[in-house]
Amino acid sequence: MNSRAAKKGHDTPEFRHLIRRVVPADMTGEGHPVAPTAGKGPSAGRVDPRGQGRSLLARLAAGRPFAALRSCGNRCVGQTVQGRFGGLYLFGAVFLLVSFLLRTGLYLRSAGQIDFQWGLLARIYLVGLLFDLVTWCYIVTPAALLLVWIPDRWFRSRLNRWISVGVYFLTLYLLLFDAAAEWLFWDEFGVRFNFIAVDYLVYTQEVVANIRQSYPAGVIMGILFGAAMVLLLLTRKAYVRVCTSNSSWGQRLKRAVVFPAVSLLALWFVDLSWADISRNQYANEVAKNGFYSLFAAFRNNTIDYPSFYLARNDQKMLGRLGGLLQTENSQPIEAAPGGILRQVSYPGPEKRHNVVILVVESLSAKYLGVFGNPRGLTPNLDALAADGLLFRNAYATGTRTTRGLEAIVLSLPPTPGRSLVKRPDNENMFSLGPLFRRRGYETKFLYGGRGFFDNMNHFFAGNGFETIDQTDFRDDEVTFRNAWGVCDGDLFGKTLNECDRSHARGKPFFSLVMTTSNHRPYTYPAVIDIPSGSGRDGAVKYTDHAIGEFLREARRHPWFDNTLFVILADHCANSAGKTEVPVPNYHIPLLLYAPRIVSPGTVDKLTSQIDVAPTLLGLMHWSYQSAFFGRDVFQAGIGRAPLGNYQKIGLYSQQKLCLLLPKKESRLYEIDPQGRQQEVPQDRELLADTISYYQTAAYLVKHHLYEAPAF
Repeated sequence: MNSRAAKKGHDTPEFRHLIRRVVPADMTGEGHPVAPTAGKGPSAGRVDPRGQGRSLLARLAAGRPFAALRSCGNRCVGQTVQGRFGGLYLFGAVFLLVSFLLRTGLYLRSAGQIDFQWGLLARIYLVGLLFDLVTWCYIVTPAALLLVWIPDRWFRSRLNRWISVGVYFLTLYLLLFDAAAEWLFWDEFGVRFNFIAVDYLVYTQEVVANIRQSYPAGVIMGILFGAAMVLLLLTRKAYVRVCTSNSSWGQRLKRAVVFPAVSLLALWFVDLSWADISRNQYANEVAKNGFYSLFAAFRNNTIDYPSFYLARNDQKMLGRLGGLLQTENSQPIEAAPGGILRQVSYPGPEKRHNVVILVVESLSAKYLGVFGNPRGLTPNLDALAADGLLFRNAYATGTRTTRGLEAIVLSLPPTPGRSLVKRPDNENMFSLGPLFRRRGYETKFLYGGRGFFDNMNHFFAGNGFETIDQTDFRDDEVTFRNAWGVCDGDLFGKTLNECDRSHARGKPFFSLVMTTSNHRPYTYPAVIDIPSGSGRDGAVKYTDHAIGEFLREARRHPWFDNTLFVILADHCANSAGKTEVPVPNYHIPLLLYAPRIVSPGTVDKLTSQIDVAPTLLGLMHWSYQSAFFGRDVFQAGIGRAPLGNYQKIGLYSQQKLCLLLPKKESRLYEIDPQGRQQEVPQDRELLADTISYYQTAAYLVKHHLYEAPAF
């Protein structure tokens, strides 16, 4: 023994006795042959570190606790991970560990939103473990089946050993990469991977650029690489040992068949509803597994309404909805297919106002001073609210841009699954585009990003709009761009030019403008007092500045006095909350500005994005055949707002929210003035109204009855 170890007192009878009691003999090296070093001198008789005597006891005695720990870990794992399939179990152990740590991190991060209860905490981790095990089984099933067919000679070869270690390292890196991605996704949306993540996998150009501009991607990737390397070094010996095992084809088949069998059972019996362990949505999300949630979202992008939700006789629901949509100035058209078509009439001559709708990315009402925000982020919008018509009680239908656009243009509630903007066969639907075009308008959809994203160009081109996106901007029209497109100021400059062109041709125009700047990475030109890239507040203030400049410039154009400007959000900045559908997180600004047309004022009636189209047409006194699910807000009737979050859909009216959930369930909540939700017994009439909205919308879309030619 060396003098250094002796000085530390590690090589004492008491120390060796303690090690013998705590650590089994086969893990200390005692009781096994030891290869002493040859020769004379101080090193004679020492344990050869390259031989079998490289024991835990020797390393502890030599003052090398990390090496001892690694040796202990390799021996423990080596005893557990044996045989050809041992590598899958080894990966499973790492997968469960990383999933546990990530779940713990997300729980601690959301601790302020989750009431601590031992029972709830136990359910979070037990259900989470179930999802982790099922997910692991899904992931390794293809590998298990592949291992059955690899011959022993190839499996035990040096080349396969190197390939296997490389694949193992790559798998560890991807596992850690997923954990980091989930953490950042939670930071943005407050949920595990869902349908938004599926969309992001499709539109990689915008997403990758957004990540690079929002986070120190190189540093993060380097840290993940280092962490994966550490995991590899800690488990490499056990993994390599797997590559030396022998087995027959029959033995391999018996072991491998377990993985697809378990996967099929899980596919049949396990779904995301198992994560509904409480009424607190943060707790439910923490219990999920991100891989599993992503897989489930990919499978369920389109959901058949009658298979999963409360449904009644189609014709009765059509009739009920027709009655709900009836107003004093409308008459049903009995012979029309679908059952809700009606003739809407207004007295007096129709007006041919120009219309510009500015749809602002992620602008929650809470950011505006007129709704109580004290930070002074929206001086221009606040001034416009004072000079225009402000709808104080307006709500988005969903949580994504495509939901907002769908509601504004089609006046439809948010059917389960993905938006109609992204579905196939979404052309020539009943929408604002054809209504304006039939009256000689030039209709345009202008977007600061690539219209390929979220299928927007295809949808609008197929529904009566000319599409203009960032690919149509000349170099001299762009002063700033980021991952999502040109800045809002450049977009509004392009909008002014397009309005001028229509006016020069003697054509009235209807322009729907979708902004991008109020989105991570929150970068914009240096024209405000908040530095670019510093966060949401700066992006809100920049967008407000751009809107103010746009309208100041528009006043100099000859078409301004005859133009209706509509400003609203596509959805709120953050829709996550404790409840399934948190009503305050759907509250958006909506205002009309036209100094020569609309008198200043406020509207307190509950209003939805689906009411924008009929209300706008009512202001212009247009008489038309309508299949819209929305109503003119200025007509008599109780306000209501459909709200949805992918699979959870509801109707908000008179401070009550009726929710429809998969597995044909429903719930009713009362909403207090602060937005808190209290579950109450179901209201049969409101439940029937809610079913009529969503069942009818799904029925008309499925049977191609919500299309312009049908009426």
